[in-house]
Amino acid sequence: MGHMNFAHPYFGAFVFLALSFGAFFATTVLARLVSRKLARLDDEKLKLTIYECGPEVTKQPNKISAQFYLFALLFILFDVEIIFMFPWAIDFKILGWFGFVEMISFILLLAIGFIYAWKKGALQWHSIK
Repeated sequence: MGHMNFAHPYFGAFVFLALSFGAFFATTVLARLVSRKLARLDDEKLKLTIYECGPEVTKQPNKISAQFYLFALLFILFDVEIIFMFPWAIDFKILGWFGFVEMISFILLLAIGFIYAWKKGALQWHSIK
């Protein structure tokens, strides 16, 4: 009917994909069988235990301010955006005016985001009390 072409460039990738699916299926079945054998079967004790008991939960104050995460997120955001400027600088002569206009609009968008974060107070550090 059909001829199997073992010399095809993607044949190895297909075999690897098939083996990966097989290994995943075998691991899943094996884990299920082993967990059923090792699981405790005396669940009757669990059903007879008291529900909703124990010490009252007290809310502990958060030691790390959410401001730290916002500050770190802004740092990573602007750091990654600066990294995008290096390939532009290397190909500046090739890109011409189109590349220049694109970078000016990119910097303008960055400036708008920076001013927005500044006005919202994201760059001010608040101490934990």
